[in-house]
Amino acid sequence: MTTTTAQNPTPVGSGARTQYRAYAHPWWRRLLLTREAAVIALVVIVAMWAYSNVPYFGETDTLKYLLLDSTTILLIALPMTLVIVTGEIDLSVASVVGLSSATMGLLHEHGTGMALACVISLLVGVVCGAFNGFLVGYVGLPSLAVTIGTLALYRGIAVGLLGTTAVTDFPKDWTSKASEVIGSSGIPVVMVPFAVLAIVFVLLLHFTPFGRGVYDIGLSTEAATFSGVSAKRTKLVLFVLTGAVSALAGIYFTLRYGSARGDNANGLELQVIAAVLLGGVSIFGGRGRLPGVIAGVLLIGVLSSALRLQGVTVNVISIIIGLLLVVSVISTPVLARVSDLVARRRRARRASSVPQSVVPQ
Repeated sequence: MTTTTAQNPTPVGSGARTQYRAYAHPWWRRLLLTREAAVIALVVIVAMWAYSNVPYFGETDTLKYLLLDSTTILLIALPMTLVIVTGEIDLSVASVVGLSSATMGLLHEHGTGMALACVISLLVGVVCGAFNGFLVGYVGLPSLAVTIGTLALYRGIAVGLLGTTAVTDFPKDWTSKASEVIGSSGIPVVMVPFAVLAIVFVLLLHFTPFGRGVYDIGLSTEAATFSGVSAKRTKLVLFVLTGAVSALAGIYFTLRYGSARGDNANGLELQVIAAVLLGGVSIFGGRGRLPGVIAGVLLIGVLSSALRLQGVTVNVISIIIGLLLVVSVISTPVLARVSDLVARRRRARRASSVPQSVVPQ
């Protein structure tokens, strides 16, 4: 036996399946009419405009330095996306970059081999991330408060390790690898390991039970716990991943500029968070996709590079990117409200078109 209602014309009863509104549309609409697709399209439009109107933008050297400058943000944005999807945040990532750089410089200064120095620097990032994850996941402290504190803690340790000095005598064969390009394409070799990491994180977030648990936690931690998701363990793993990838970014940052300092990447966390939010991730959690985040990072990079080539100052570029971010954040609730309003009107029209039952006298 099945029944229908005016509000829900879908049959309800034995053998009936629930239909989700998001999957009621054709696949092309679900793929193309999204925030992520809009950001990707905007990257293409801005790049085409810059290629046609900005001098030197189409040269391979411009592409090379655009990608080299964006690599640190691209790397950290991968795990940061998963953290923000759970409704948490990590403001200590730039300090972990600085601490990793300082650790690497200190070890090299005392005669440690480069390979071992890199491994130890990565382990330092893992420890930093585990400390954040333990306080947030198992102690239950707010991630904003925890990572503001560890931001200062890790940065203070980093500056304390090297003081005001900088280690710059790294081997040329190591520093040159950070800036090498693939043939004459202008694409840096460092894009290869980034692409591998990006594929790993895309698979982890979008195609595994762990990734579904990440979204569940962002929507409702209590509901996720009742459904069998360990919110504590998931958050610990995510903060460990964030610390490890931030340390990897610190190693790249050190080799890219040939300098290890405790204040390296100061303020970078704001750029990472801006790119993640611009890519369509909700600051309230439960929503976001990695392709959109990668496009958000590239959008900031392309826009900044084009404006610099036109002689626009850094302050003006920051204002433009800030306005773009504000519009991006505001658009989410506005579009959601418009979508709900349209859905309510459709349901009202459907209800009015259903004939009323005739009751026999």
